[in-house]
Amino acid sequence: MTPETLAACHACAFAGLGRAWRAEEFARLLDDPRVLVAGTPEGFALARIVAGDAEILTVATRPAARRRGLARAALETLHAEVARRGAERVLLEVGAENVAARALYAALEYRPVGRREGYYARPDGGREDALVLERRLFR
Repeated sequence: MTPETLAACHACAFAGLGRAWRAEEFARLLDDPRVLVAGTPEGFALARIVAGDAEILTVATRPAARRRGLARAALETLHAEVARRGAERVLLEVGAENVAARALYAALEYRPVGRREGYYARPDGGREDALVLERRLFR
């Protein structure tokens, strides 16, 4: 996928939330050999491998394509690839109020390992805590 494709999906997925990334940001990330992307133009996940860990940088699905398993499939593909490249665990942050995403991550065996108070800015000017989640790749 091109940076423009990723940015378009991200903008649609995060419309009104102030979190959309630009094509230039995706281009810089994709230039890094430690960064992987999986999915389709309708929904994708982006990760970076550092020192035996993989960090999910973002997951985005266009609203019209939600509830079809695209994010789950993208994450499962990333899990397999980062494990193949030597990562032992996957980490991510998710908004504490993001019930749908938290349910997906729980179904994929992510477990809470921390909390970052006020991590995300909300459109109303408030702040939202982030939960730090971890999934071990090898049991």
